[in-house]
Amino acid sequence: MTRTEYLTYDVNGQHEHCLRFGTRDAARTIIIIPPLFDEMNRTRRMLVETMRALADLGIGSLLPDLPGCNESLADISKQCISDWRLAVNDATTQLKPTHIASVRGGTLIDDVADIPILRLAPVKGASLLKTMLRSRLVAEKEAGITATIDSLMASAKSGFLELSGYNLSLEMVQSLQDAIPSEHCRFQQIMHAEIDGSPLWLRTEPQDDARMSLALAHRLDVWSATCAK
Repeated sequence: MTRTEYLTYDVNGQHEHCLRFGTRDAARTIIIIPPLFDEMNRTRRMLVETMRALADLGIGSLLPDLPGCNESLADISKQCISDWRLAVNDATTQLKPTHIASVRGGTLIDDVADIPILRLAPVKGASLLKTMLRSRLVAEKEAGITATIDSLMASAKSGFLELSGYNLSLEMVQSLQDAIPSEHCRFQQIMHAEIDGSPLWLRTEPQDDARMSLALAHRLDVWSATCAK
């Protein structure tokens, strides 16, 4: 039976949850930095099944909750990209993975340790922000409300901006606009077309894809076994 544990790591004195699959003495342990915002929700089931498949291959894996997301008690409206990068840094320091795998927006906050990184379908923060703004405009139009991107951005200056179910501060919006994946010296990059299965982050609802989970697990196995630690 695949071993599952629920761990915690500390960020600024607050406990955040982290899911672990596999044994603690595994020679390789990969921390998975998930996509951000609604893309995180759409892909979580697929990533959890990837972790199960990794455990079957003898590889440990970790999936941390970011502050303000999932089971976190932190206020999402008080987070920005640098806060999430700090959380990934703290999780990596405390839980000591040997490798990092990041997906989509997770590639914006993965540059925290001198260990190998595999990035799946990296994306700029501005692209994520644009997609969420467009979704909000569609919702406003369907509700009979006239809005523009400029008016939405202006609302962030007076409090927060609700996008994809998240209350985002002006600092988060601005930091997301400027965020790009870093030029980490030990990273490799793959696009979703190189992995069997569907890009679930593009779906409208959370789903899973067994083909993608297995394909990603095997890709992570080969990569982590061959790249330098």
